[in-house]
Amino acid sequence: MRSDPASDLSGLQLFARYAYPPNQRGYCGPDDHLALLHYRDSGVTDPGLADLARSFHGPWPYLKMLAERTGVGGPFSKSVVEAYWVGNELLDSVGTNDFGNAIEERFLPRVGGPVWRRMAEAIPGGFPHHSFHVFVTYPWVGLLTETHRGEPLEILDQCRVRWGTVASLQGAEAVVESQPLEWDERRLFLGPPRPEIVTIPEGLFGQLNEGDDVSMHWSWICDRLDRRQLGHLQRFSARQLKLTNDDLAHPGPAHVLG
Repeated sequence: MRSDPASDLSGLQLFARYAYPPNQRGYCGPDDHLALLHYRDSGVTDPGLADLARSFHGPWPYLKMLAERTGVGGPFSKSVVEAYWVGNELLDSVGTNDFGNAIEERFLPRVGGPVWRRMAEAIPGGFPHHSFHVFVTYPWVGLLTETHRGEPLEILDQCRVRWGTVASLQGAEAVVESQPLEWDERRLFLGPPRPEIVTIPEGLFGQLNEGDDVSMHWSWICDRLDRRQLGHLQRFSARQLKLTNDDLAHPGPAHVLG
């Protein structure tokens, strides 16, 4: 199936919203985060934005595989981008072999045999969602302990795409009630809701209200979520936490947090 141009345009803008927060901090994507910021805040979509998006070596293999295996459009069609960052029914249509091949192609040459074998434990139950990248790939490639400073639990919590409810609006910021990621020295789980202050991107100015459900990545709101999107994000996040806690002999987060 050929990609719908309108869907690709909106999908690229959605990608920019979710990809900018880690790019700003140097975790993922090209060095020039201001270029992505310009695209996100201006709403401009052109081949330059597509080139920037392809340079995000974490999401790109997942997006490409989702597009190829589901046939719903190009890698930056809105449904494919949503599937990776938030989750939707496309994730259920990707087989283990396709998923495993994409992960192996991307990471085996980078991490080598011993680390790869531990990452590969998650492939049978894994799926091409950002939470897999956070809780499986991310710890094993060493980013939590070598490349970046900071508390590993805080990094995992901020790096995952999380959800919350807007409690109040304060100009360019919002107070959002959300459940933080917690660790009891054995399992990762979501704790009781607590308020956090996050920044509203220009594209959402004037579009949020108290009581809205939103998605967040690092210290930014990415999008307002409807009931369907919220349900998908919660379901796939819970599924990944179960995989990490219960189904892996060598979970990456336990490796860096234990």
